[in-house]
Amino acid sequence: MQLNKNDFFVKEGNCAQQIGFLKKGIIRAFFLNEEGKEYNKQFFMAPSIIGVYSSLITKQPAKIAQQALTDCEILVANYEELEKLYNKFHDLERLGRKIAEYYFLEKEEKEIQMALLDADKRYLIMRQKFPNIEAIIPQYYIASYLGISPTQLSRIRRKLKDF
Repeated sequence: MQLNKNDFFVKEGNCAQQIGFLKKGIIRAFFLNEEGKEYNKQFFMAPSIIGVYSSLITKQPAKIAQQALTDCEILVANYEELEKLYNKFHDLERLGRKIAEYYFLEKEEKEIQMALLDADKRYLIMRQKFPNIEAIIPQYYIASYLGISPTQLSRIRRKLKDF
């Protein structure tokens, strides 16, 4: 599947039905508050697994959207069909569990960073985790991901430019 820049893999309010393997590109996962302000929850850079798991598992409308920040190439599988394969092939089910465990640990680590680390440290971790992302996507997406304003991000970048 080809996904063009700004197209959605999953839109907020739709029930997710597919899981994907991102072969090329960058996807952002984000949500909107009641005032319509966006909060970038996660970036996915190829290679990566994408999909709104809470919607896939509960079969409820997604509260989080996933949108292409660049042109993307994605291998897509229907989640219900994948679950049927899990029942037949336990090694595949084990792989699915390991992937879910990985993303759980990643989510927990981000929550800890947001709660315990200052913005400078979160920025340095983000640069290490997503090398070159700053040259590809808008700074306001990065600021939102870090939980800071674009002005704060500019100050941090100036201060840490040699790191």
